[in-house]
Amino acid sequence: MSEAISSRIGLEIKADVLVIGGGPAGAWAAISAANSGASVVLADKGFCGSSGATAPSGTGVWYIQPDTQLRTEAKLSRYELGGRLAENAWMDRVLNKAFERMNSLAVWGYPYPESDDGTVHVRGLQGPEYMRLMRKLALKAGVKILDHSPALELLADEHGVGGARGIRTQTNEPWSVRSGAVVIATGGCAFLSKALGCNVLTGDGYLLAAEAGSSFSGMEFSNAYAIAPTFSSVTKTAYYRYASFYYEDGTVVEGAGSQRGRSIIAKNLLQGKQVYARLDQAPEDIKPALRVGQTNFFLPFDRLGIDPFTDMFPVTLRLEGTVRGTGGIRIANESCATDVPGLYAAGDAATRELICGGFTGGGSHNAAWAMSSGSFAGQGAAEYALQLGAAAHTRSVAGLSSTTLTNQSTDSSAAAAKLSERIEAIQAETHPYDKNLFRTEQGLTSSLERLDHLWKEIRSEPITLNTSAYKAREVAAMTATARLMYRSAKERTETRGMHKRADFPALDPNQRYRLISSGLDEIKVRTEQVSEEAVSV
Repeated sequence: MSEAISSRIGLEIKADVLVIGGGPAGAWAAISAANSGASVVLADKGFCGSSGATAPSGTGVWYIQPDTQLRTEAKLSRYELGGRLAENAWMDRVLNKAFERMNSLAVWGYPYPESDDGTVHVRGLQGPEYMRLMRKLALKAGVKILDHSPALELLADEHGVGGARGIRTQTNEPWSVRSGAVVIATGGCAFLSKALGCNVLTGDGYLLAAEAGSSFSGMEFSNAYAIAPTFSSVTKTAYYRYASFYYEDGTVVEGAGSQRGRSIIAKNLLQGKQVYARLDQAPEDIKPALRVGQTNFFLPFDRLGIDPFTDMFPVTLRLEGTVRGTGGIRIANESCATDVPGLYAAGDAATRELICGGFTGGGSHNAAWAMSSGSFAGQGAAEYALQLGAAAHTRSVAGLSSTTLTNQSTDSSAAAAKLSERIEAIQAETHPYDKNLFRTEQGLTSSLERLDHLWKEIRSEPITLNTSAYKAREVAAMTATARLMYRSAKERTETRGMHKRADFPALDPNQRYRLISSGLDEIKVRTEQVSEEAVSV
């Protein structure tokens, strides 16, 4: 509801395309839209180039040479693990676009490692260098960047989405962008778990999309937990492929592992048994490369005087939710459009079932999807907006916030205390392994009862438009996300991909379909058939 915001004069901009979110997907979307001839504004909750899950870390990328055998093997590498829900056509599109974009980065100045003979090795990306370059490229393309400017609501009329409004947190200045199209690239939702780079990822784009009428796909594939030392926020589960897992007395934890054995770790932690790890399976010759590839992985160990290759250290599982899950806003066509005219989605905000089904992890497929879907969405949004022309800026649009935004002052200390209580209530339903990782009908029903009640409370209380307004919207977004997750999880009465039903532990061949969820006050779930089976090698 936008009346309160419009009563305060702030920054007002007209553009062809607005991109919400400044991570890799948002940056690629902005650059692609600008290169398609559109005027572009990018609004980021943090500082575009240094906030989000990619910026502080190294990331692998699903980058495969255009060789038929290699591509086929790459497509099948997670096909079974993902529950056979990925689709050939989309995997091919993303592999092609990621290959193109990774090579483009080399031309544009990304510092890939070089051999002594001058050969450039195009492979993974270091987050700080990658995102610094992406910001530079966006500005060079003419993109106007609004840092520290979270979006509070989308704007729309009967014809579709036409912009957004928000607040500039450093100046308490409202901003609004009238645009022909909007790309949501706000990332996923990790429910403030303190996983590295994830505390700005609170499902904001999901809430905006749901309020506009978009549907979601695969929200049951949302219970990703990453292995991390108990004393660190760094969640680089890939390195634990080199780990053995132990109890405190040095006895091996049978079955524990980084890919298929996280449930074993969780079950032990639930029973109060601390699990320890040691990277004692790493070959001696690759240890220097591991340090170079993920420098920040080793910093907490070095500070504590721990050698992770020889010393045991305590581990936990930290929730990454839909950031490393695969559910998100439903993609309606090849341009990454949503169900709502003028609205597009990219990166972790969008479903990744199309390329990895019900299972993925950090980097790899997600990183390739960010640069590919961002490119598709940016170009699609630009083409859509340019067809509208100047008419896009004269539409009578209104705000879509499901909660009233008001200038009426409130007791800030009381409001902050209430937000803290609500965050704790949301985390109590989403963080525990026995509620989210190991799901049951009874557990899901009980969590939904509490989350539905919380949602009704949130809907009934106005949000004061000030620099903390986005915090209240974050709480609403996390609540909406959890309800979408658990409604879908309740409908999938089987175990498939990362979705585990303790009361239905087997995969059901008759449930090889997508679950499409939609709504806010009342969430509905329907099925959608997957296309052809991927071809075996």
